[in-house]
Formats: sequence, structure tokens, C-alpha cells
Amino acid sequence: MNILLTNDDGIYAKGLWALYGQLKDRHVVTVVAPDRERSAVGHGITLHEPLHAAKVNVNGGWIGHAVNGTPVDCIKLGLVEILGSKPDIVISGINPGANVGVNINYSGTVAAAKEAALYGVPAIAGSIQGYEIDDYGDIASFMEKLAEYVCQKGLPFGTILNVNFPCVTMRDCAGIRISRQGITRLSENFEKRQDPRNRTYYWYGNDSKKVGDNSEVDTAALGENFISITPIQCDMTDYNILEDLKEWGIDKWG
Repeated sequence: MNILLTNDDGIYAKGLWALYGQLKDRHVVTVVAPDRERSAVGHGITLHEPLHAAKVNVNGGWIGHAVNGTPVDCIKLGLVEILGSKPDIVISGINPGANVGVNINYSGTVAAAKEAALYGVPAIAGSIQGYEIDDYGDIASFMEKLAEYVCQKGLPFGTILNVNFPCVTMRDCAGIRISRQGITRLSENFEKRQDPRNRTYYWYGNDSKKVGDNSEVDTAALGENFISITPIQCDMTDYNILEDLKEWGIDKWG
């Protein structure tokens, strides 16, 4: 396979290069990733400054392209300029910290995969629950196998697979669950503080442990130590209300 790798944690992130190490001997792999951490930037792109892509040397000889932009910028630049041909698949990750539920809306990891899908390239986003990751090996191996299967089976235009792994060893996983995205809001809070000049500022936080009890939802599946795989669409049209909205007669105003 010809594979484009990216992430939102930056070009030097361990999960990105663990995946590269898993893939490089059997596939043609190109890395195009942000030059710094760009977590939670969603589907943002850079409009008001030029983009630069600098080659960097990682792990004593592995080469990647570091872009001074967002994960979506990396996909656009990678597909249009850096790669000589369209890849077979794009993989975004491996991201420390789950991307499930409402957090999918903010995730740069997921947005990069969605951007690839808009170019007609099959794409997978991969994340791990938790942040202290000692070994990405088994997860990288799973992602390779899934990527090969996606290339065989195909995905509809504009659809990606969002994959989340529980923070346990693969042998301790409860299994694999095909799940839907949860839309229950997390319990949010802002910690109010004062800076040395007596100005108020806030630190955002949320309780990501409240996942609900519907085992078909990604948050709950992950909470039960299942690998959660969720198909995500770029088309955000609500078809359930589309025809009803036409009957409102709004289009006849004026």
C-alpha cells in the first residue's frame, strides 16, 4: 500500500512513528504532520499566513515533512503537493487520548482523516484512551491489518473509520465493537484563577469518565474495554428533517 500518515500531536510524537515503524518495511509510507502539537483544532485550515513543509530527521534516519499548520493543512499539502500520486489510504494517529463522543467534533486527528475522505481517499483515525502509553506496538499492528482490510473492502465517499483503543493490553481487550458516536455532553467546568497582575483567567476541564450505559455507543464501548470502531460521515446534512423543513415554506419568503 501507498500510505500517508499524519496526526495532531506533532511530527515528533511517539504514536506517529510507532505506526511508521510498523508499516515501513511492507508499504510505501510518507509522513506529513504538524511541526508542533495541534490538538483540538478541529477542521481548521490556515488562510492568513504561508505554509512551509520542512523535512525532518527522526529516530536517526526516518524522514518526515513538518508543516507549520493544522492537521487538515497537512492532508491538503500532502495530497496536492508532496505526494507524487494519490495514496491508497490515509492514517491519522496514533493519538494519545480518546476521540469519542462529542470530542470528535474538536479532534484534529479525526479532522485529518475526514479531509482525506473529501479527496476520495479511504482514511482511518486511531486513538488510545489515556496518555501514558508505554508500547504502541500491538495497536500499530492492529491499525496495519485494519488499513489493509479497508483497502480491500473500500469505504463510501466521505466516510472514515474512527478507531479508539482502551488503555489496556490487547490481550486484555474485551473485543471489538462497531459503535455509533455518542452525543451526550460531558460535565464541563472552568477553573477560575488570577494572574500576577490580578486579571482573571480560566482553565477548561471536563469529566470524561461519565460514559453512559448504552454499549452500542463509542464512549460506553471504550469504557467497557472494547476497541470501538465508528464510521463517521463528512456529510452533516440531517436527512430526517430535510423534507419537513421544505414544508415550512421558508423558501417562499420574500
